[in-house]
Amino acid sequence: MNVLLIGSGGREHALAWKLAASPLLTKLYAAPGNPGMAGEAELIPLDISDHEAVCAFCTGKKIDLVVVGPEAPLVAGIADDLRRMGIKVFGASKAAARLEGSKGFTKDLCARYGIPTAAYGRFSDAETAKAYVRQQGAPIVVKADGLAAGKGVTVAMTEAEALQAIDDCFSGSFGAAGVEVVVEEFLTGEEASFFCLCDGTTALPFGTAQDHKQVGEGDTGPNTGGMGAYSPAPVMSPDMVSRTMKEIIEPTMRGMAEMGSPFYGVLFAGLMITQSGPKLIEYNVRFGDPECQVLMMRLKDDLLVLLEAAADGQLSHMSARWRDETALTVVVAAKGYPATPLKGSVIRGLDGAASDGVEVFHAGTSLRDGQIVANGGRVLNVTAMAKTAIEAQRLAYEAVDRIDWPEGFCRRDIGWRAVDREKRAGVS
Repeated sequence: MNVLLIGSGGREHALAWKLAASPLLTKLYAAPGNPGMAGEAELIPLDISDHEAVCAFCTGKKIDLVVVGPEAPLVAGIADDLRRMGIKVFGASKAAARLEGSKGFTKDLCARYGIPTAAYGRFSDAETAKAYVRQQGAPIVVKADGLAAGKGVTVAMTEAEALQAIDDCFSGSFGAAGVEVVVEEFLTGEEASFFCLCDGTTALPFGTAQDHKQVGEGDTGPNTGGMGAYSPAPVMSPDMVSRTMKEIIEPTMRGMAEMGSPFYGVLFAGLMITQSGPKLIEYNVRFGDPECQVLMMRLKDDLLVLLEAAADGQLSHMSARWRDETALTVVVAAKGYPATPLKGSVIRGLDGAASDGVEVFHAGTSLRDGQIVANGGRVLNVTAMAKTAIEAQRLAYEAVDRIDWPEGFCRRDIGWRAVDREKRAGVS
């Protein structure tokens, strides 16, 4: 099969790495890709916002399947345009991608179909939103309605923080994403990421993970796109997975189908596991980043077979098998992230960082004069797999320390919940 993978981040590098292992693969292209992906795919300098050019490339290269990595092209309708041209695609339609493209849409869906989530209000002006905050009190959560690269959410511990977050949204800090805001009840519990592959009718459970959103150790500082993750998430017991499917995923699939927007692709539920059970924080319509990296390390099966089955509506015949080990990824970011990351610095020592059980996925790199340089906020994903979270964490940080990049930084506590659980259980 000839496959086109759309995207250029760490998630896409991990997908390319896994797709390249498929015996069914004839040729893998990545548009635009990144330097780390060059070993698995031919990099194509396509403008992925130019859907006509993407369709023309697929026709010319006889592409059998397009895999869309990031959310923005899906929200912009790239899957619809590909399907209109008769090109098979793994990814949500524009209408279905509203599950990520509009937090308000998802909250309304939850209310309509009885899906457990935080109480909320939707607002299109600052003063009404502020009045709601004053009425509800803090802590409270303020979200820009649209896509904001993981940065449009403020967990406000004080009323003043919430009011400032509302001002930030309506002042244009998040562009078009902030023309409407959602203000939500603050939920208490443990967060987890839950994934399903979907074919419009069937949702196939596809792994669990837990990420670390805040930039600072001890889960402090501003939210980011994610500073690290590990899989599986111990809090997602078999019973909790079963409840999540029954109470959250299945009614979502039914609801989207009833609205004429059946869901195809990846349904990524960000969950809060509360004392009363799982509650939906938000949906994403693509693999998480950096959760995808740890999922790909643990997946036993041929990813290409599974993605094609989802695109073909054949998931009811499929299953997904996982390695028992724990996978853990550490995001190495450029100094200044998440505000204004420093770009252009040279990264050395990458060849020596990877080893048995360790992969280094590129997330925000470019090639300059034959050298790898930083070209983004989150730049590298150092990913390790081992029998325990303790060992996976050790391997990952040993690899991080072999990379020569003074302009980079990382959290040093990724996986702390799983490590603490193992230490309490006597695992060494």
